[in-house]
Amino acid sequence: MYLYAYAADHKGSFFAIVLPLINNVYVVGEEGIVQEVNLVGYVALGGPDDAKQIVELKPNYLFEHDKNVGAVIVGLDQHINYYKLQYATLCICENPVCLFIASNRDAVGHLTNMQEWPGAGCIVAAVCGATEREAVVVGKPSTFMMDFLLERFNTPPSRMCMVGDRLDTDILFGQNSGCKTLLVLSGVTNLATVQDSSNHIQPEYHTSKISDILGLLKEEPISS
Repeated sequence: MYLYAYAADHKGSFFAIVLPLINNVYVVGEEGIVQEVNLVGYVALGGPDDAKQIVELKPNYLFEHDKNVGAVIVGLDQHINYYKLQYATLCICENPVCLFIASNRDAVGHLTNMQEWPGAGCIVAAVCGATEREAVVVGKPSTFMMDFLLERFNTPPSRMCMVGDRLDTDILFGQNSGCKTLLVLSGVTNLATVQDSSNHIQPEYHTSKISDILGLLKEEPISS
């Protein structure tokens, strides 16, 4: 069985399990996270709605925030700004028992075909620095997603293969979860990085692109 998990669906399931008594959630992230928060019955604040918010640093200025926010979720946000960072910081530091959740801590992402871009991990790190709190990471390489998959599909990790292009998230997640691992070299990791003596995360298999395995899947159908 080849494992491919949609991050948004996974996080939505996490919210439903972990946040049963919380009404409002502040999102530093994009529309996908907002939609998943709303889908499981919570009120999502922030996200794209705060993309154009501006902070005026002037005497006697008090930044107001929603005291009913019980969780802050931080993910990749192409419109990150100082307003969002301050709002998230106040919620985490001043609201009683406010959870701090990160979708992932990827340092960079291959968001265009020409270069890498700062990933969600950069934004999570900014909030960690301001709050002096560490986030609960629900994405890779955390094994929470595997626990969710095992509960939903009842398939042992030994029958799964984690396919991804990052060593420190995708492949490490597979190793932490007890899966086979396949590194695809068409993304952020190249073969030189894998073979570097300083790299201690080794996939069991690697291939140049995901389409390389399609022929194998056609030749050997996956048994139930």
